[in-house]
Amino acid sequence: MTTTDHGRPGGQAAPVPGEGLDTARMPGHWLLARLGKRVLRPGGVELTDWMLGALRIGRDDRVVELAAGLGATARRTLGHGPAAYTAVDRDAAAVARLGMLTGPGGTEICAVRADASDTGMPGGSATVVYGEAMLTMHPEPAKRRVVREAHRLIADSPGRYGVHEMCLLPDDIDPALAERIASDLKDAIHVGARPLTPDGWSELLTAEGFTVTAVRTAPMALLEPRRLIADEGLAGALRIVFRALRDPAARHRVLRMRRAFRHHRAHLGAIALVAVPTTPTS
Repeated sequence: MTTTDHGRPGGQAAPVPGEGLDTARMPGHWLLARLGKRVLRPGGVELTDWMLGALRIGRDDRVVELAAGLGATARRTLGHGPAAYTAVDRDAAAVARLGMLTGPGGTEICAVRADASDTGMPGGSATVVYGEAMLTMHPEPAKRRVVREAHRLIADSPGRYGVHEMCLLPDDIDPALAERIASDLKDAIHVGARPLTPDGWSELLTAEGFTVTAVRTAPMALLEPRRLIADEGLAGALRIVFRALRDPAARHRVLRMRRAFRHHRAHLGAIALVAVPTTPTS
């Protein structure tokens, strides 16, 4: 295992991203991580597994995960036994945790501290690139830079690119309503969220040199009891609830996030797309 950022010495546990930040101000996903939530993807484990299956990761693949976070998907990817796996994240605490990953013998594992739009990795060095719950948090120009970087990293053939994000429904949603949803999400999670419609996500990938080959949507139910149990297990879900009950500020934030998701549930969903490059990588 190699990493560009040091982990903690002596086998100490790595910090959770957002550690030390004020509960009232920290981004919602890091607050949930501090409470013990490990699956922070809008469509949960089910949609992640669908994406990984559609990417057809095998023993010859060199996989790059952008904004790898806590490593929940990384461990599922390593279960496919790729030739190489590289986790990219710009958060030092996340990189420290990712630096502790282990996988099958023969898989080269690396953690890189870098921005998803500028990884510093050689072009054409990956056969599979994916990212989850990250593009949604960027404005349009930044979304394009990340997708362009994924395109640069992927070898022309048989390269595949996967994304798992939040989406707006339906495709012809009123722009004013879309803006209102984005504003409410920002107030609740303290991160600027700019989800696209299913057509919008496909158009983004197409504009940056990809052809979408598979799409699946799911409900946006990140904080609903059934999804919590499916993603974290019963013991994990109870642990999250117990920690939130003991921390009034955290409980207030979590309930506010859930209210925002529920209020807009008719127009919020999760989406995963898999695409292949259709223009030469550069």
